[in-house]
This record gives sequence, structure tokens and C-alpha cells, in this order.
Amino acid sequence: MNPSIQIRDLVRRYGDVEAVRGLTLDIAGGEIFGLLGPNGAGKSTTLRVLSTLIRPTSGSVRVAGYDVVAEAGEVRRRIGYVPEGADLYDALTGAEFLDLLADLHLLGRAEAAARSGALLEAFALAGEIDRPVGDYSKGMKQKLLLVAALQHDPEVLLLDEPLDGLDVGAQETLKGLLHQHAAAGRVIVYSSHIMEVVERLCDRVGIIDHGRLVAHGSPSELLAAHPGRTLSEIFLHLTSAGTEA
Repeated sequence: MNPSIQIRDLVRRYGDVEAVRGLTLDIAGGEIFGLLGPNGAGKSTTLRVLSTLIRPTSGSVRVAGYDVVAEAGEVRRRIGYVPEGADLYDALTGAEFLDLLADLHLLGRAEAAARSGALLEAFALAGEIDRPVGDYSKGMKQKLLLVAALQHDPEVLLLDEPLDGLDVGAQETLKGLLHQHAAAGRVIVYSSHIMEVVERLCDRVGIIDHGRLVAHGSPSELLAAHPGRTLSEIFLHLTSAGTEA
């Protein structure tokens, strides 16, 4: 197992738009890494490259020791991914959706049921698992996505606004699970706009703007480098978000 992420000179273009510009970054096992940036900064694009959903225009990316282009299948076996605003199969029940993801990750049904069962209980979703996903609330769908991403115990966990729609209890449950996951040596990339959570949860933070990494370090290191400023104020100072009307 090599739970790490290595990004070298990553560029991703959409036509004439350069969404990620020469990003270089290392993230180690046991680390919760916060990825911050204004809307359109390149956070989601970076996560989509890490998850193999899109290919880099140039540069190289390795996840858990595997190249995201040449060895995409190996990467997919080792990651859990919760994208922002994901669409689900509304006609499936929650149980059927989890079975589908378990099959894709080659989990045996007994093992998958044991892992997902504990997670469903933790998120207070066990009683809803036989209902069609189309009947779920936004928060319930987010809980289901999190259970699906965690049930195969991925080496690398990619989360894009994971608290979206979650109630306070579910938020605290997720934070506890992420700490456990990191303590087991896994990698977590956590993209969010909620600065207070990032500051308390993440071991290191990277701030990107217009596709470039403009600062990175532990929250305490960033605060020390900008005396008298909160993390939110540092974020505004370093990015185009601070110039928006």
C-alpha cells in the first residue's frame, strides 16, 4: 500500500480556458489535506483528475503509487470519491446503490454488508436503506454517497464539499470518521468553502487561485505567516475572492 498523492506540473485546459496551471503538490498518508479556493479556482478539476474522471492536459499525477492515465483502473480500485452535487440512480434503493458500488470495488457481499452496516448506523441512515433513492432528502443522499465512498476502506479519499446538506450530527460523525481514516494511514483530500471546519480538521491546507497554488502549509503555519489575520482573511488576501464585489 502506498497511500500518497504526487502531482507534478499539472495542467488541465478546457478549450482556451486553463483551469489548472502547473500545480505541483505532495500529500502523504495519514494526512487530511484541505484544498481551498474561490469558485472556478480549479479545485473540482483537480479532484476530477485525481479520480481519473478527466485526463491531465500535461504533467503527471500518481495516486497510491499509480499513474492516473496509464494505470487508471488501479487508481479507481484504491479511491473513494464524493463529488459536489453528484447525481444518483433515483430508481435504485439505497441498498441496491451500495451493492452496485461494492460490486464495482470487488467487495464480497458479506464484507460489504458489514462495512456499510456500521456506516449506515453511524449516519442514522440504516432505517432508510430500502427506500428508493429518489425519495431521499438532499442530506440523506449525501450520507449515502459518503457510505458508498467509505465502505471499501479506500487508501485515498477525495471529498468535494462533503458537508453539503448534512445536519450537525452527521457533520460530527463524518469528522470523526475522517480522523479515524487518517489515523489508519489513509490520505484524505478535503475541498470546502467552510474555513472554520478546514482550520480545525485539516493537517495542511493548500490555497489555489486561477489554477495556481498560492500558499500551502498547516493552518498554524499560515496564520503565523500572516499575523493578525484569520484563515478566512488570509484566503481573501491571497485570492481573487478578496476582490469580488
